[in-house]
Amino acid sequence: SAATNLILTPSITLKGHRDYIECISYFPDGQRIISGSEDRTTRQWDVHVKAGKEIEEARDVCEERVNAVAVSRNGQWVATGGGEVGRGELRACEVETGIVKTFKGHSDQITCIDISADSKLLAGGSFDKTARVWNLDTGKLVAGPFKREDYMCAVRFSPDSKKLAVKSWTDRCLEVWDVQSQKLDVKVGEIHHLAGTVTPVFWTNNNENIVAAFKFTKDDETIYEFDASTLETVGTPFKHTEHAITGLALSFDNALLASASYDNTIKLWAFESRQLLASFNVPRIYRLFLSPDSRQLAYTNDDYNICICDTPPDILAQAR
Repeated sequence: SAATNLILTPSITLKGHRDYIECISYFPDGQRIISGSEDRTTRQWDVHVKAGKEIEEARDVCEERVNAVAVSRNGQWVATGGGEVGRGELRACEVETGIVKTFKGHSDQITCIDISADSKLLAGGSFDKTARVWNLDTGKLVAGPFKREDYMCAVRFSPDSKKLAVKSWTDRCLEVWDVQSQKLDVKVGEIHHLAGTVTPVFWTNNNENIVAAFKFTKDDETIYEFDASTLETVGTPFKHTEHAITGLALSFDNALLASASYDNTIKLWAFESRQLLASFNVPRIYRLFLSPDSRQLAYTNDDYNICICDTPPDILAQAR
């Protein structure tokens, strides 16, 4: 039952990175993932085979740490973002040709990236306190810099690519920008210069709403759904724990929400009803991800491994 903490046993453990794994992205077919690490590499893994294995010829050595990876919905582009203090590194590789494009503009390391649902635009957020949007085909800057007063941990295009949600590093400020007019539509929260956790944001309800882990006060770490036009909260929040949220993932069909916390648990929720479906004891979770079909739940830990678990089928059925 959801009230009992269950054990979640990985079916695949991917080993090879030599430092913290900051990011993972599944390819659209769900059979490969790419991971980026502080060890300055991105690695691709075949998770379709039973034991999982690295696709070694696809390994990429970057100049500095990798903070963000993204694969376009059409599978055409693989983007990576990272860098070091005072220098950002943002690239996209065209999968079919192997051609790599470099996107210039950020003056500090890239903290987060996103590729639009139509696979045409690339967004980057940086320690330089700006977000920018490029055209993937031409490599040209099409929007930004969107200037902020705080570092950001998440950028996410709306499904129609017209808006960009931006969340601060401290989980205390959320903004929505209009990509075409390049103006700030709406903002909630305030700037705080305290360290925070790195969790993504998601659009739901056909461009209408945004889901994010957010703090209205410094001790209140809760997962809220916001009306994207007003950033007022809608519906019942997901209260995972008193501790900070370290991971957040939402299924493509918006049916299943997964959250992880410093309380060493992963919780699975039916998104629409807000019902807690299961709670698993999992120590030291660093990042959390769902596969495109939600049948796999992947997380990283401080052993520098990627653990891939099978989402219990009964939980998936309950969520849907």
